[in-house]
Amino acid sequence: MKGHVPSFIFMLILMPIASAALSADRVSQNAAGEQRVLVIMARFPGIEPSVSIEQMRGKYFDKLDRYLRAVSYGKTWVTGKMTEWYTLPRPVSEYQISQHNLGVDKARVMKLVQDAVNLADRNEDFSQYSMIFISLGVDRAEYGMMGLCGYPGMLGWQSQLPIATKGKRQKIPGGVAIYCERAHVGVVFHDMAHIMGGVQGGRRVLPCLYDHDLQSQPGPFRSYAQFYMIHLGYFDPMSCHMFEPDQGPPGPCAWTKRRLNWIEPQKVVKVAKGESKTLLLGPLSEGSSGTLAVKLSLSATTYYLIENRQPIGPDRNLPSHGVLISYCDDEIAECRHGESPVKLVIANPSIPELKGAPFTPQGKNAYVDEKRGISIKVIAQRGKDCEIQVTRGR
Repeated sequence: MKGHVPSFIFMLILMPIASAALSADRVSQNAAGEQRVLVIMARFPGIEPSVSIEQMRGKYFDKLDRYLRAVSYGKTWVTGKMTEWYTLPRPVSEYQISQHNLGVDKARVMKLVQDAVNLADRNEDFSQYSMIFISLGVDRAEYGMMGLCGYPGMLGWQSQLPIATKGKRQKIPGGVAIYCERAHVGVVFHDMAHIMGGVQGGRRVLPCLYDHDLQSQPGPFRSYAQFYMIHLGYFDPMSCHMFEPDQGPPGPCAWTKRRLNWIEPQKVVKVAKGESKTLLLGPLSEGSSGTLAVKLSLSATTYYLIENRQPIGPDRNLPSHGVLISYCDDEIAECRHGESPVKLVIANPSIPELKGAPFTPQGKNAYVDEKRGISIKVIAQRGKDCEIQVTRGR
């Protein structure tokens, strides 16, 4: 077929480069400051969009901006431009993809991105933007997915996306995400965060934090998959997008905020072997907190992170609140085969969907890792802060 690229060639082009793991202190250099987004409004022949450009503007530049400023402690905000509607050259059936990540035809994603940027090429200077969103005038049932990150994501995470416009040969800046018209703000942030994180050493700095294998198995969760949020549950939009569809997304966890360079290093307290510290841990959602996280290094690439999640700001939209303990392993690049670079320690495993993860003074208040000689205890709730005691043996 004319113009068809065999799938095996795409696999060779898009295969991640093998490299050393990210160190625990390696973070994005692009996630702070102004994020200038070009939103290309793309509709399909014969289909009238049901959401207006003004409604989309409110989501991409008002709601998203408020969320970004809140979760980044004012370090990041979004500006940019909405185009008018462009009509894609092919029917939606020629772009439609699977709702399961591992079943997505990458050639179709590439075709949609190429066609959309070609349409905007004449009127737009892509170099003025940090990234590109392609906003589709259809919903998930017609396209297949509510949202996805083309790069760094479905089209790999090599050094740059191998796409240029056919007219002016413009390259795509930063990355590109694709959204259906009813994509939740949590979906928009999730894929934008992949782009802000970027690529280092042939790996995404900020991967999806749900299990790709379970997401690609049909099941009852959200009416299309097995429950796939087995690592962080509803405690990070990189895992869940949202807890309830009529609420905003939850705030990111400490691991994600560190990767995005939003937590100042002096606000992460380290507890070394042989030390015992009693600390007042402020709510992660408030940048004014003196201590936002506690880190316990276990090896060159593994560590525990401790954070306090209270019903403040975006963290109102969580299933439960208290102290979260995460086990982190920077050797792991993506969530496949049950592995993840960050996993919650669950205080109450009897509560489904990781909703019982927080440790609280009134409930399960202590975690002990006997093998490593580590004890973490929640002593008391003092207003919004949590008093904790961390003890490490030699």
